Amino acid sequence: MKPFTYERATSPADAAAKAASIPGARFIAGGTNLLDLMKLQIETPAHLIDVNGLGLDKIEETPDGGLRIGALVRNTDLAADIRVRRHYGVLSRALVAGASGQLRNVATTAGNLLQRTRCPYFYDPNQPCNKRQPGSGCSAIGGISRQLGVVGTSEACIATHPSDMAVAMRVLDAMVETVRPGGATRAIPIADLHRLPGDTPHVETTLEQGELITAVTLPKPVGGVQLYHKVRDRASYAFALVSVAAIVQPGGTNGIAWGRVALGGVAPKPWRVEAAEAHMKQGAKAVTAGLLADARPTADNRFKIKLAERTLAAVLTEARG
Repeated sequence: MKPFTYERATSPADAAAKAASIPGARFIAGGTNLLDLMKLQIETPAHLIDVNGLGLDKIEETPDGGLRIGALVRNTDLAADIRVRRHYGVLSRALVAGASGQLRNVATTAGNLLQRTRCPYFYDPNQPCNKRQPGSGCSAIGGISRQLGVVGTSEACIATHPSDMAVAMRVLDAMVETVRPGGATRAIPIADLHRLPGDTPHVETTLEQGELITAVTLPKPVGGVQLYHKVRDRASYAFALVSVAAIVQPGGTNGIAWGRVALGGVAPKPWRVEAAEAHMKQGAKAVTAGLLADARPTADNRFKIKLAERTLAAVLTEARG
């Protein structure tokens, strides 16, 4: 690990201003991803700004009947909150599927959204990686790509976003609240937070330099059966080959009145195509065809397309039953 300096922020605006003014500064809260990357010298921040003392660890009801989740709410507390379990079950299920209990006790809401890819080439400093070293090339293209993306990728990167929580947030239409270095705040739809790689895969979000996530807001509950199915190579503590977050309202002649669906493990960001949801009554095959219409799989991961369809079919069957 390379040397770095450290300080504790006194307010969200103070943290954002300092992160913008100090070259190489990074925020740290739980550190479950950042510290691992620092040990491997994949991340080499010159300065760490500790945001744990900013009081952003509350879950509060909003005037319109939703929930405002502080950026520092730990994953364990979020998954266990009775309001989340009752009205946003897809989120609670995704969090529990995401990691071990020990990690969930430390990992934060904002950190979960901002965790970096688990592509093996990103984690290997001896291999070219455009996400780690822009312009060096993508070793995954032409390499071992079983775990990697099939849609939303580019000629520069085929890595996937690893978060389970973010997939559930996407199907719930969450909003991400931030504070900018100048003190101004803004709200970013979760759909717009993560960027597709294009020619700049190292630029992973639409956040500005120094911009700090302060909360995530969920809209009022929409009802329906909320499910999260995660398919992985081993039964526990593995990242998704394919995951499906769904909200389904049973009813109608085909057993489904309406539904929403987002996929994980297939793209550089939580993957949702709202137009595909119009085909929910026609079944999983029609919805998956819309979700993955632009897929460009490799020979190693072509199976993910059929796996996504079968996983969604299992979700729809459970929702009907």
